[in-house]
Amino acid sequence: MGPSVPFRIGVFCLSILATTLAPRSAGAVTIDGDVTYTSDYVFRGISATGGRSAGQIDVHATTADGTFLGVFASTLGRVWHRRHENLGWDYELEEYLGHRFDISPSWSATLTAVNYSYLNGNAPMSNDYQEVSAAVSYLDLWTTTLSVIPNAVRYDRGYRLGRYMAYTADATAQLPIVGRLFFTAGAGYYTSDNTGYAYGNAGLAFEFKSLRLEAGYYVAQDHAQALFPYGRAGSRFAGSVSWHF
Repeated sequence: MGPSVPFRIGVFCLSILATTLAPRSAGAVTIDGDVTYTSDYVFRGISATGGRSAGQIDVHATTADGTFLGVFASTLGRVWHRRHENLGWDYELEEYLGHRFDISPSWSATLTAVNYSYLNGNAPMSNDYQEVSAAVSYLDLWTTTLSVIPNAVRYDRGYRLGRYMAYTADATAQLPIVGRLFFTAGAGYYTSDNTGYAYGNAGLAFEFKSLRLEAGYYVAQDHAQALFPYGRAGSRFAGSVSWHF
């Protein structure tokens, strides 16, 4: 089964503490994160919770030169393709490492490597995979990202076909409307093994001190459901509340 989620998060936090206490030529290390409750965990157009709510936490350390190390954890609930109800995993864990390059006062680029793990489940196989992405951002208002997944698990209507290369391309925007109210939007495309689907979202976000409220409408082509063992595709509303620390 492997280490539990609390154990892995504990090891990660100890690693951050050791990094913080060690002398660094790059300058001070800052640690922050977010605690989030969402009505539906939608990732690349697919509901990873089958329309159910999820609790999430993200903790990361960042050096003055732009290097960052973090972990993201989310509850899932055991959701599987309709052929296999009540199978799946209880948690998703993402461990990530990356670096942000400030190209100019307006432009930045970010390289990130992520390890996705699905834990504490009763599924008969592993769904873990890794990903490398490159992103370019303008004033942190508009970002475009290209990602490569060398070992994506490919399904076809609930049947596992194997592991294949997968690629994603997406663009996101957060544009101020008035005060701390923002318009948010995104669009992307996922492709693997000569098949793929488009997805997108649009909504509003409001920030007040350390709190962020967000609501949006998410869309994905219906046949995206066949490529994954969990969740649902199609159209849906979702909202979340986050506390930044």
